[in-house]
Amino acid sequence: MSANAPQLRPYQTQAVDNVIVHFRGSDDPAVVVLPTGSGKSLVIAELARRARGRVLVLAHVRELVEQNHAKYLAYGLEADIFSAGLKRKESARQVVFGSVQSVVNGLEAFAAGDFTLLVIDECHRVALRHGGAESEVQTSAAARARASSSYAQVIARLRQARPNLKILGLTATPYRLGEGFLYYRHYHGMVKGPEDAFFRDCVFEQPLRVMVRQGYLAEPRRLDAALAFYDFSHLVAQRNGQFAERDLNGVVQGNRATPQIVADVIERARDREGVMIFAATVAHAEEVLGLLPAEASALVTGATPGPERERLIAAFKARELKYLVNVAVLTTGFDAPHVDVIAILRPTESVGLYQQIVGRGLRLSPGKRDCLVLDYAGNPWDLYAPEIDQARPDSESEPVQVECPECGFANTFWGKRDGDLVIEHHGRRCQGLLSTRDAVDRAQPGAQDDRSNPEASASAGVGAGANKGKGTASGANKAKGAASGASNKVQCTFRFRFKVCEQCGGENDIAARACGHCGERLVDPDDKLRDALKLKHAKVLRVSGMQLQATTNGRGVPRLKVTYHDEDGDTLDEWFGLETRGQRHVFARLFLRQHLRAPGSDWQPASAEEAAAEAHRLRAPDFVIARKSGRYWRLGEKLFDYAGRYRTAEAADG
Repeated sequence: MSANAPQLRPYQTQAVDNVIVHFRGSDDPAVVVLPTGSGKSLVIAELARRARGRVLVLAHVRELVEQNHAKYLAYGLEADIFSAGLKRKESARQVVFGSVQSVVNGLEAFAAGDFTLLVIDECHRVALRHGGAESEVQTSAAARARASSSYAQVIARLRQARPNLKILGLTATPYRLGEGFLYYRHYHGMVKGPEDAFFRDCVFEQPLRVMVRQGYLAEPRRLDAALAFYDFSHLVAQRNGQFAERDLNGVVQGNRATPQIVADVIERARDREGVMIFAATVAHAEEVLGLLPAEASALVTGATPGPERERLIAAFKARELKYLVNVAVLTTGFDAPHVDVIAILRPTESVGLYQQIVGRGLRLSPGKRDCLVLDYAGNPWDLYAPEIDQARPDSESEPVQVECPECGFANTFWGKRDGDLVIEHHGRRCQGLLSTRDAVDRAQPGAQDDRSNPEASASAGVGAGANKGKGTASGANKAKGAASGASNKVQCTFRFRFKVCEQCGGENDIAARACGHCGERLVDPDDKLRDALKLKHAKVLRVSGMQLQATTNGRGVPRLKVTYHDEDGDTLDEWFGLETRGQRHVFARLFLRQHLRAPGSDWQPASAEEAAAEAHRLRAPDFVIARKSGRYWRLGEKLFDYAGRYRTAEAADG
């Protein structure tokens, strides 16, 4: 190795070590998360240098292929490049850096299949699943099919010759628009993404806030527009999670705010070095360009010819141009450290995209004190906030911490607070990871009150991660232990919201179609409603409100009366006693677990009066089904989180 080889920072060394530890004990595909500007290329180079077998490093653009290749050459080592855009197609050396499209078009050059490690840079761009690949979110079905096909074909070819191929992804934003996290388990001891995620484990992550605090990245200084801005709040995203160009143009085209916005950018950037402006559409970008100093500005779009694009980017990097306007083409694979102003004139559909945009200005450069982030689009994202798997349910929701009542793990879900009290959350299942022994112990009779979870023993051997609950590993010094024990961890089986199997009583995800315990088909809510509507002695109430009242029954005994109202004034009631410990236990099991807006909390009212006073902590079902019993209606099924074909009440309470 060259005496002038790059020196890794501590977090880069830790990332490399964690990857090696993980792959020594597992063949599961893994992910390393490093913020933009943190030196992913150097981590890739060090891994390639230390690898014993052959290494293929894939990227989606030739700029990244060049960057990664250059970092490896800095070690004084040689490597091949396989990229039509770089006019090189070499694949003989131990390490090959390639563009994915060139590699998939030249798979015959990789027919030997003797690669032991495949590295995918910017792996958030492609949605991979166990047994195949799905596409990145793009604008056309054809583009999605190509992305899916490319990575899937390369992986399939390499795995044909070596089934235990190690696959590593690197990204600054480990989530995809509308899908959540791209990996299943995090080495700090939590489940983050779907169980069928292709990447099984995140083995190292360096938070952006830590990078800024330690001086490895420039500090982002965000300023929201006070006078001139665009209002994108009424736009509705398409099925792919992105906004339609016609809708964006409807806001920005000919907008009187544009000249004011551009003038504000110019004024605030007067003493700055490099300004990147992210426009909403091509037409919008062209209008913005026309308002900037012509001799100091340029525009790059997806339609800009390759040579022209290279010339403009080179001029910008050489500081011959001060302003570079673009439309969704310079969010990744672009490195211009002198950039110290980011102007956002478009809505960003996800925190990941927002972080990618702002990340263009966070690299260090001589004389650079910070990066000014000017947002003229009212984007709601916190640069440092974590992504949450589900979509934000409404504008008032925020990330809240919810402790699992079984394993103690501190989950993060969308929810709402009343002061420090979490009064609502939208979590379904605990994200904590347990050792397989703990999981099996919890599945034994008596290990849980009123719950049986054969799912715990059935899932043993599936997972990886770290420790459970409050004992999770934290800090780089514990990361190796977490990575090495990954294959011995399984997800906690506690469900905050659930669907009960009528055959075995097992609890399942609210969207499940078959029971994960006994395998029986779960009855569809629409079937339940349809069957009940056919019965003479059954009543279906479309719930528009729920009322709790502390009262007495016909014998004068204190009771809690719960009344469900429909839109036409019809009602159904159920009654509970809360005077004894046994009654409160029944109330918690039969009522609270389903009705709590923040399920899993330890709130259990000691009296009917307390329950009625705290009714805001409870949610109403969408439907209740009752059957005639003598002169009375007896409540049976309650349907929550309904998403079927029947209409729900227009003004449901809770």
